[in-house]
Amino acid sequence: MDKLKIRNRLIKDKALLWIVCLLAALTAVPLFAILGEVFLRGYDQLSWSFFTEPTPTAYNAMKAIEAGEPIPGGIANGIIGTIIMLGMAAVAAIPIGILCGAFLAENPKSRFAQTVSYLTDLLQGTPSVIIGIVVYIWVVVPLKGYSAIAGSVALFIMMLPLIIRSTEETLKILPASLKEAGLALGGNRAKVMLKVQLPAAFGGIFTGVLLAVSRVIGETAPLMFTALGCQFVRFAIDKPISAVPLLIWEFFNDPNLQELIWGASLFLLLFVLTLNLTAKYLAKKWNQ
Repeated sequence: MDKLKIRNRLIKDKALLWIVCLLAALTAVPLFAILGEVFLRGYDQLSWSFFTEPTPTAYNAMKAIEAGEPIPGGIANGIIGTIIMLGMAAVAAIPIGILCGAFLAENPKSRFAQTVSYLTDLLQGTPSVIIGIVVYIWVVVPLKGYSAIAGSVALFIMMLPLIIRSTEETLKILPASLKEAGLALGGNRAKVMLKVQLPAAFGGIFTGVLLAVSRVIGETAPLMFTALGCQFVRFAIDKPISAVPLLIWEFFNDPNLQELIWGASLFLLLFVLTLNLTAKYLAKKWNQ
């Protein structure tokens, strides 16, 4: 009787294992289908000129299609614009997010910290299109024009709650003895936080920053209301500027440029994939 029960349990265990593996494989099918489709259609467009030349005009693209030639130009204007806006947003979001996360980790029971934590969760769940509209009212209208500044403000708002939350959670899992040792040596709370706890939590915080960047790099809606887009490579931060997600949207709306969607999408996917893999590697190394 005991052998029969053990056998039934083993059969149920193996059946459950196969079901879980099957369901996991089914969830991966859409992901690999998307990656495969984008790669097959976009890999032949990746070239040096694709990364160094700006977006072609619809007329030049139409002429190339009629002549049976590859569409000239690339996405250099989108890459430059993305780097500029992400850089400006990161310069503001990283220090503010880390300091705010440290405050929440140090004062979890204070009313002000609980209010900030609630607002952080609320901001993290706000749709990106709403953030774009709000930044349009706050920045674009007063400046009387679209600009890289407005786009970076929108990305800053989206990055901030992710960095705050990752910093807070990373600091919470540090050993309490680390803080106690710093205080016992005569350091005040601020110095212990800056000199001991934050350096010890660097791996987790940096991982959170990379995930925040990969989260916002593909956003299109807020940039449509703030940066607008530009066909040329532009470094001025007070003028409309392009970004890779904006270019993908523009390519979709222009029949003559739709073929460039795949190359731009593949670049964006590879960039986000690289950031995510780097974040996972750093998180694993930090945990070890």
